[in-house]
Amino acid sequence: MAVYANNIVIPSGCEFQLPLTITDSGGNTPLNLTGYAVTSMMRKHAESSTLSAQFAVGITSAADGEIVLSLASTVTAALKEGRYVYDVMLTKDVDTASPNKSIAVEGTALVRVGITS
Repeated sequence: MAVYANNIVIPSGCEFQLPLTITDSGGNTPLNLTGYAVTSMMRKHAESSTLSAQFAVGITSAADGEIVLSLASTVTAALKEGRYVYDVMLTKDVDTASPNKSIAVEGTALVRVGITS
């Protein structure tokens, strides 16, 4: 599977949703996500041990590799303005002692505070 780089902007205090299609290693064919668990987290920098936010991940079409990452407005309101990093991890064989994990998407997340209320 190819790691897809995707930089995003998150408006503070607003509900956030990001639809994504996960593809195979060639980058052209959607990956069938049947049997996968998908998680996504955001931190201030890659080495940070402090979690800034955990995205809710919905698999909208497993066969077509389609997911949606989302954050509630209360979560985005609690984030400080600035640049973060995030990724989307796929875990296959979640019921085994050594599941297969891989990063499918990674990038920066810019949290912006609006001026209009």
